[in-house]
Amino acid sequence: MSEVGADSKGRLAEVLRARRESLKRLRDKGIEPFALRFDKDADAADLHAKFDHLGAGEESGHRAAVAGRVILLRQHGKVSFISLRDATGDLQLFLTDESLKDGYELVDLLDLGDIVGAEGEVVKTKRGELSVRVERLTLLTKALRPLPEKWHGLRDPELRFRQRYLEFATNLESRKLIMVRGTLLHALRQVLAERGFLEVETPVLQARHGGALARPFVTHHEALDLDLYLRVAPELYLKRLLVAGMERVFEIGRNFRNEGIDHDHNPEFTMLEAYQAYGDYEAMMDLDEALAKGAATAVRGSLVFDYQGQTVDLSRPWRRVTVLEAGSEAIGEEVTLDRPDLASVAERAGVGVDPAWGPGKVAVEIFEKRAADQIWQPTFVKDFPQEVSPLARPHRSTPGVTEHFDLYIGGMEIGPAYSELTDPDDQRARFASQQEARRRGDQEAHPPDEDFIRALEHGMPPAGGLGFGVDRFAMILADVPSIREVILFPHLRPEPAGD
Repeated sequence: MSEVGADSKGRLAEVLRARRESLKRLRDKGIEPFALRFDKDADAADLHAKFDHLGAGEESGHRAAVAGRVILLRQHGKVSFISLRDATGDLQLFLTDESLKDGYELVDLLDLGDIVGAEGEVVKTKRGELSVRVERLTLLTKALRPLPEKWHGLRDPELRFRQRYLEFATNLESRKLIMVRGTLLHALRQVLAERGFLEVETPVLQARHGGALARPFVTHHEALDLDLYLRVAPELYLKRLLVAGMERVFEIGRNFRNEGIDHDHNPEFTMLEAYQAYGDYEAMMDLDEALAKGAATAVRGSLVFDYQGQTVDLSRPWRRVTVLEAGSEAIGEEVTLDRPDLASVAERAGVGVDPAWGPGKVAVEIFEKRAADQIWQPTFVKDFPQEVSPLARPHRSTPGVTEHFDLYIGGMEIGPAYSELTDPDDQRARFASQQEARRRGDQEAHPPDEDFIRALEHGMPPAGGLGFGVDRFAMILADVPSIREVILFPHLRPEPAGD
């Protein structure tokens, strides 16, 4: 059997040659190295759950057909042991020339990483290891490249993300991240379904990007000779559905923003957006809390758990604080929109500002740079300045701000929510203000959308809407520090030529 974990290109080339030779020997013996199908009827986790109680040397009388990847093989003459890994975990195969007869010669042609099927009785070996005593062994796929670092997994941090399929193939702990995402998404959908929300899909390719202040990715449709944008948010299309009479809708899907990459940003990410007719941002606070609690219960089994060494408690009352109050608390100096020296206040607090920014943008920059990452317990940071909230309704009682909140947990913004703007004339004026910002060079300013304004002129009911960052909340539930850990295939720079 070939050794793996090549330490040099020369050693790797030797391993690759050996595997090609194994492939040839298999075909010379009439063994198909890439099978069409295998009818498995059991998973490793199922068999462990049902038969781990067996005593050492005990037989179950139960036959099983299992399949998976060979991650360890020990040969002792006429007896061999294979550690088989499937989607649910690991299981031992117990092989002897007595039980396999002529089929035992296949064992000599196996390499780590090969995918095999095995059929036989479930037993406990004399050493107490649950096993399938194999009576029939089938090669399903020949692995022509070795597994990394033998069967222990990738060690190089860059390779962990670049060759993510190998990370998941060799590291059971990393596979739990896939399970966290799946359970999280199911829980979010369940909470929304229980509240009468309908899941919909809206365009990802858009003639006019909108719904968030962000720089888009641009592409081109050849047949229409038309520039299109990957959506930065589905918001404006979901609101059109409110105009259409759909009262509770949501979408879980990919958004794309042409921005930097750091521990909680990725240019492609998963967002939940939900809209509720006849609600407001107070109703969205209730929905946000239900979503987070439902997901945490499903994934962590509790509303109180640790994230990066600190306790997160979703069971306690969630704080509500205005963005101006939070900024003031952080720097020890009052932050208000009518303060003429607000830019100087920011500079004293170590926050750089652009001379073109208005007071609303400066106030939010103070909050984001000095306060946001310190908010660990669930907190609704609310009442953002109108200058930075072009789609939110003016506050019912406080001039100059909007009914817009951001949910923060674990030092991260999980998502925004609004009492939605329904006045088409006000919306048109907001878009015009954003256009002026674009002329001043703000590439994240919101472009105008006349069709959306036309839809509002037909009448949109009062509504609340929210966004919920699936990836960031998955980070918290999985207790990992980087968004790259919970995105199955995160973006990286191109691999150097020749690697």
